[in-house]
Amino acid sequence: MSDEAVLNKVIELAEPILEEQGLELVDIEFFSQGSEWLLRLFIDKPGGVNLDDCADCSRELSLILDVEEVIEVAYRLEVSSPGIDRPLKKEADFERFKGEMVRAKTLQAIDPDLRGYQRKTFIGELLGLEDDVVFIEQNDKEGGRVELPLDSLEAINLEPQF
Repeated sequence: MSDEAVLNKVIELAEPILEEQGLELVDIEFFSQGSEWLLRLFIDKPGGVNLDDCADCSRELSLILDVEEVIEVAYRLEVSSPGIDRPLKKEADFERFKGEMVRAKTLQAIDPDLRGYQRKTFIGELLGLEDDVVFIEQNDKEGGRVELPLDSLEAINLEPQF
C-alpha cells in the first residue's frame, strides 16, 4: 500500500474515533526516520488538547490499526497537540482563526504589496480565505493587506503572541 493510501485509510479510521471524543484531526504524517517508520497525528479541540486526550486517542487508534492491519511495516504511533503555532490546513481553519495572528510562508519570494522587495514570510492578522486566496493584514510598521493564493503557500501557521 502506498504512503498516501496508508494516510487515507488511517484518516478514515481515525475520524470517527476523534469525533466521538470531540477532537479534530489537524494533520497527519507517515514517514521513515532512519530504519523506523513513524505515524504521527496532530489533534485539537476548542481550548486545546491535554495528555489524556492524546493517550485516549492513541490507545483506541492503535487497537483499530492493529486489527485492520493498515500498515504493513513496524511503526511507532504518536498522537500530539499541533502546538501553539498550529498549522492552518482546512478551509474551516481559516474561518475559525479569522482575526488571529498568522505567519504565512510562500514557496517563492514574492512582492504582493509592491514594497519593492521580494520576500517569503508574511505576518499579520488573518482576514480570511476566499476563492483559494488568503487575506492578511500585515502588522509591521508599513502595514497593508496582502493576498496570497493558497497554492503559493508552503505553510501558514498561527503566530503565537506573548
